[in-house]
Amino acid sequence: MIAWVLPLSRPVNCKRSACAEQNQNVHTMDELKMSGNGLKGSRPMLNFEAAFDTEPELRLLKELLFQAFGTPRSHPKSKPFVDRVMSFFWLDGRIWVRNFQVKWSEDKKTPDDHDLAEIGPRFVLQPIRIFQGAFGGKTLYENDEYISPNEFRREVKNSKAQKYLDRVTEKKHTASKTITNQLPEDETEDVWKQAEEATK
Repeated sequence: MIAWVLPLSRPVNCKRSACAEQNQNVHTMDELKMSGNGLKGSRPMLNFEAAFDTEPELRLLKELLFQAFGTPRSHPKSKPFVDRVMSFFWLDGRIWVRNFQVKWSEDKKTPDDHDLAEIGPRFVLQPIRIFQGAFGGKTLYENDEYISPNEFRREVKNSKAQKYLDRVTEKKHTASKTITNQLPEDETEDVWKQAEEATK
């Protein structure tokens, strides 16, 4: 599993904050074969699920994501049009990110009837820690459910090692059973051999 930490750091209320996140399940636009096509340089509308307003750490994550993916107001290189939407969802302790193209309605009878087509990329962010300073400082939030890739790989190796140890103990147990379950010698087994030797 390839993973890396994505730090987001911008001033929040004249202070700097940072969030270390593990980027998981990255699917590029080439990989997904999406039909949508966003214009180059277009700025996205950011759509956050209502869950981002429930907890203080989620509100801070929302602000950091807004500053990282949003277009600053009156930026000289910002385009005067919007044709895509970036959606952020909170599920299973992770942030699910989807990118959609807005297909504006050209029908004058239904001008508000717009469609969305996913254009990618799509990815998942798992928060690890939120720091008070930029890329360090006091820890404001720590994800207790986060398992580092090294720990995950160690657990997988340990489970495989345990399967091997179970097989070895099972072989030893089977060998000891065969030794203890041996039948006693049959006295009548040599009767025919003795009869054949007597006739010779």
